[in-house]
Amino acid sequence: MSEIRIYTDTDMTNLLFTSSDKSRITEKLKELGVRYEQWQTDTSISAGADPEFVMNAYRKDIDRLVAEEGYQTVDVISLASDNPQKSELRQKFLSEHTHSEDEVRFFVAGEGLFTLHIGEKVAEVLCTQGDLISVPANTPHWFDMGPNPNFTAIRLFNNPEGWVANYTGNEIAQHYNRLEN
Repeated sequence: MSEIRIYTDTDMTNLLFTSSDKSRITEKLKELGVRYEQWQTDTSISAGADPEFVMNAYRKDIDRLVAEEGYQTVDVISLASDNPQKSELRQKFLSEHTHSEDEVRFFVAGEGLFTLHIGEKVAEVLCTQGDLISVPANTPHWFDMGPNPNFTAIRLFNNPEGWVANYTGNEIAQHYNRLEN
């Protein structure tokens, strides 16, 4: 189940807002300048499905975003809990960082916890199947796939090189929740 929790950026025990209602999540994220949508498909997608098959199942929504935002690259990433590099991959994303472009992820299956540091607030967004989140360029954030990742996501990029992180050096991510799966 998707969920949002918003805290102050100085005290993770100071919960300002929480909801698992998708319309409330959309509303709160819009207030923070973050795009959040739900996509649906009638196509049955099984674990390990061919990336082209996955993208074709969501072609209408992908094409709409590409037309609106000018994305140049679209791909599919899958990570399972039996991946021998899962711990190293998880660590790569757990420190606060920014990107020079929007970080756009659509969860075809599974879950991931995006945590955004916007102004004096920290918003934790648990994304699950059917959720699209677009973290705006230059927004400090971190991502947790949990100790036992199991997700498939469609990624959209403006930069043909793909994911490039600029780590902030701020240790704030160490003081907020982690995804336990």
